[in-house]
Amino acid sequence: MPTFRSAGTAHTTRILAALAALTVLSGCNQDKPKYEPRLSPSGVKASLPPVPNVPQKPVKAGDAYTVWGASYSLRSRVHKKDVANKNLKITGYISKTNLPDAPACAVHETGKEDPEGCKPPIPTFWLCDAKDAPDADCIRVMGWASNFAQLHDAILEYEKMKKKDPKDKEPYMDNFWGVKIPDPIPVKGAKVTVKGEYATTFTKATSGAVADPIMGVLTYEEIETLEAGPEEAVLPGMKKR
Repeated sequence: MPTFRSAGTAHTTRILAALAALTVLSGCNQDKPKYEPRLSPSGVKASLPPVPNVPQKPVKAGDAYTVWGASYSLRSRVHKKDVANKNLKITGYISKTNLPDAPACAVHETGKEDPEGCKPPIPTFWLCDAKDAPDADCIRVMGWASNFAQLHDAILEYEKMKKKDPKDKEPYMDNFWGVKIPDPIPVKGAKVTVKGEYATTFTKATSGAVADPIMGVLTYEEIETLEAGPEEAVLPGMKKR
């Protein structure tokens, strides 16, 4: 059977539809409420974190990097490609060396083996922007001597060369790594420019890699002494010159 809708119901439906349409139209014509800024109560101040104190340090000193500049670039996502595994010049002060810590068992002439159980460190010096900088702010320089025996003979040889004409002087060659041992031997307090490969690791040592992802490690190739140290380098057990 067909379904019949009462006239009253149909009339009510039409009225409701018309009201809904009017509501939509009237809403479209209304202006959006304007934003009215409100002042905070008097005496109330916003609490903001302090502005970070970023040190303003030079990245380079002439054509060479500073210690801070090289290490900052190594840690930077933007500048890492400019320094990582690249040959650089870095200028700074030698804050210390590990020559005074050489064990007696490792200080001898070349050609003689270290006794069993003797485990000396690799000859190293720390390059810093200041003479008294902590080790954490310095770059280790390695690869300029393979062991303390090579340094022992280099020190004696350079002492003999003092009597020769500078033109006749030749650098002492490290027989194990085939590098020219610096003359003068690196010593605390000297200001130098070191050229070499800068990276996060040093891999020339047979005892294993040395890593420093924060400051990096510079593998020695050449060195220029800008300011001499207060005294010449010497190993424990050797007479001071």
